[in-house]
Amino acid sequence: MYSYLKALHIIFVVTWFAGMFYMPRLFIYSTEAGEKTEIECNILRSQFKIMMRRLWYGITWPSAILTLIFGPLVMFNAGWNKLILEPEGRWLLIKLIFVVLLYVYHFTLHKIFKQEMNGIYKYTSQQLRMWNEVSTVFLVAIVTLAVVKQSESFIWSLAGLIGFIIVLMSAIKIYKIIRTKK
Repeated sequence: MYSYLKALHIIFVVTWFAGMFYMPRLFIYSTEAGEKTEIECNILRSQFKIMMRRLWYGITWPSAILTLIFGPLVMFNAGWNKLILEPEGRWLLIKLIFVVLLYVYHFTLHKIFKQEMNGIYKYTSQQLRMWNEVSTVFLVAIVTLAVVKQSESFIWSLAGLIGFIIVLMSAIKIYKIIRTKK
């Protein structure tokens, strides 16, 4: 039974992340549609709204909820909840903190989603590109902790994560420079 619960948890984590990776891209495309002619903008934004609604309510939200259901089932079934405050369980505590922050990120995406559904475009495409990478940072941190399972390695993982963020943000800046030259 444990293996099936864990498989379902992983499946819904993957589909949830897929939604969180693609949703900000749709925000970016919808924002950039504002640079087109009025007719093109209306057509594009209308299509992006359909895509966003289907992705958000059809995949992302259900996956977030099912992840939240299957995660604790896996944790309790494996008895990890008994170790969470012990030294050998600190990795799980840290991972759960990242998971809580990931849900906070999810809700920020929901806020942007609602704004764009109402025709409010508060953020530039560059700001949305940077926000798009936040889920990548969470993915790296959570998967590393789940696989390594050692809080001592967390220091090295944190250093690697910070380096990864620097590389990611640099790549976004370079992309912007290249894009503005075209």
